[in-house]
Formats: sequence, structure tokens, C-alpha cells
Amino acid sequence: MNSILEIHGRKLQVPIIQGGMGVGVSLERLAGAVAKEGGIGCISTADCGYREEDFYKNPEEANLRALRQEIQKAKELSDGNGLIGVNAMVATQQYDDAVRTAVDAGADVVISGAGIPMHLPELIPAGKALIAPIVSSGRCIRLICKNWWNRYKRTPDFVVIEGPEAGGHLGFKEEDVLNNRCQPLLQILSDVKQELKQVEEIIQQKIPVFVAGGIWDNKDVEEALQAGADGVQVATRFIGTEECDASDAYKQILVNASSEDVRIIHSPVGMPGRAIYTPMFERLEKLGRIRPKHCSRCIKTCNPGEVMYCITHALIEAARGNVNEGLFFTGSNIDKLDRIVTVKEVMENLKLGWKAGEHA
Repeated sequence: MNSILEIHGRKLQVPIIQGGMGVGVSLERLAGAVAKEGGIGCISTADCGYREEDFYKNPEEANLRALRQEIQKAKELSDGNGLIGVNAMVATQQYDDAVRTAVDAGADVVISGAGIPMHLPELIPAGKALIAPIVSSGRCIRLICKNWWNRYKRTPDFVVIEGPEAGGHLGFKEEDVLNNRCQPLLQILSDVKQELKQVEEIIQQKIPVFVAGGIWDNKDVEEALQAGADGVQVATRFIGTEECDASDAYKQILVNASSEDVRIIHSPVGMPGRAIYTPMFERLEKLGRIRPKHCSRCIKTCNPGEVMYCITHALIEAARGNVNEGLFFTGSNIDKLDRIVTVKEVMENLKLGWKAGEHA
């Protein structure tokens, strides 16, 4: 079966998105390797300049400088295949500048979540890069489409749905996640596709939908395609690759972890998240708060004087493999992450999902 998907003139050889993971988990090496195999490799814009010498003095400048470099390196590594995108969190203070910088640096795609990207179209001229919101309900995509059309006469080029089994920040109420009251991913897919029907009739064009959260192998891909998805987004599985930009220690911590080590945590971003229960959380339970040592001015709503802990510091320490101070996000399939492989091996397995004749 030919799995090529064309989105507004841009051909995607393999409809697989490598989910953006920050801080420092998905940068140029991982994104470039995924794109080289024909997919969309995503660089997380979240404090991507943490390795720059002046990061703690000039975090905004360091982040934008590094973002340009990461995009350029990823494109070089891709050998002209696939697409290079960024994942930009609405909740971050640098959201507007990061999006504009990424597009100016040549990013093919901007995927936006951790909030509702209501003004994303005004940051990117039509046709300059593909734009896609991350949603977790039919209601959310309805609001976005209505807003974008009324204000900009634009619609999403594609949509990413993140279900309740995803890692990192989740687009659901914390109590619903904790009590297993969230809609299953493929039910959300049905709702989103229903909402998009009217929009597609207006623009006379299909809006592809990618599903994420619990997607692990070719069987999951097949199931998603049979349910009406056009592609998938995968994140946690790509952590267990040689090309993942996080440290080897980070990768080994996730390889050694099991589902019993995973908790739903409350993030300083203001959203629930799925992460490994590490010594940092033990300290939080005992102390009530871990006072931030630095502020990189990352989250719009953060008050350094009151926040429970600094998420930037925790994520940077995780990327470095510091289990005592790190925040290690993960999807629900952590038990399946048992060894380190190459991006090519992961992509080859996922591609098998398109082999079945009924998808032709």
C-alpha cells in the first residue's frame, strides 16, 4: 500500500509524527532521524537552549538561537526526506517568538498544544508552514476551527488528537484522568472527525487527523487507520532510540521503569501529566514545595515565589539523567520500553501498519 499523504502540497512519505518532547528529549538528532525515514520529526521549542552557555543569564536569546541551530541541523540530518517540525507549547512565555523563529528558520510544520492555540494563524503566513493544533476533544477542535475561520479565514492543515494514555501534559481534567473517566482515544477520533466534516465541506479539502497516546507498534497503527485516522503520532517509543537527544542515563531510567512507577502528577503548567515517580516527588510530598533556584521565565502563569517546583529545572535534570531531581514524562506503555534500538527499527515496525490491503 502507498502510505504517502499529501497535505497542502507537501508530501509526507510516511504519516508518522514523532511527538515533541521537552526539555531536550527531542532535538535535532531525533527529529532529523525520523524525517530521514520519511516521517515528521519534531523539535520541542521548550527551553531548547538549555545547553547554551548563557542560558541562565539570557534564556530567551539562548532558546531562539538554539532553535534556529536545531532546525538547521535536523534538516541536514534528514537528507531531504520527510518534514521537520516544531512542537510549541501555548503555555510558554516565548510561544509567539518561538513559532515565528521556527518558521523563519525553515520549519515545515508547527504543532501546538499545552493550551488552545487560538492565534496561531496570525504568527504564520498562509502557506509558509503547515499548522496543526493538538486537541483532546471534539469540542476543542470545533472552537479552534470556528475561531480560526472567523478571524483568519484559515483552518488547520491537519489535527493531532492526544488521548488519555499519552505522556507529558494531558488535555483532560485531572480528576477525570485519575478516575479513568476520559474518553478513549478512538472515540475522541470519531468526535473530531464529525466536527471536521462541516469545515471540510466549506474548504472543499480533507483535513488529515493523526492520533496519539498509547500508539506503540504496527498493530496500534492498523487499529487507528481502521478507525479512520490518517496517521499517528508516537513519542515514548522514540525515547528508547540511539538517536534520542536525551542522555543515555535518561533512556536507561525509562527502560528500567515499569507501569507501577508511573503517576499522574500536577504540573506547574496547570495541567495533569503522566510521569515516573522519582525521588523528586518523594521530596515534594515531604517538603510541600521545592523552591526554584533559577527562573528561565518559561511558563506564562508561573509565579516563582509560589510554584511547587521549577518544571524547567526538573526537565533539564531529567534530560541529563539526574534521577534525584528530574521529571521524567512517559506514556502509558512504559512496560514495553525494554531496550534501546534505532529510529530506523522503530519506523520500519510502525510502517507495517500500512501493509494491510484494506488501507489501500
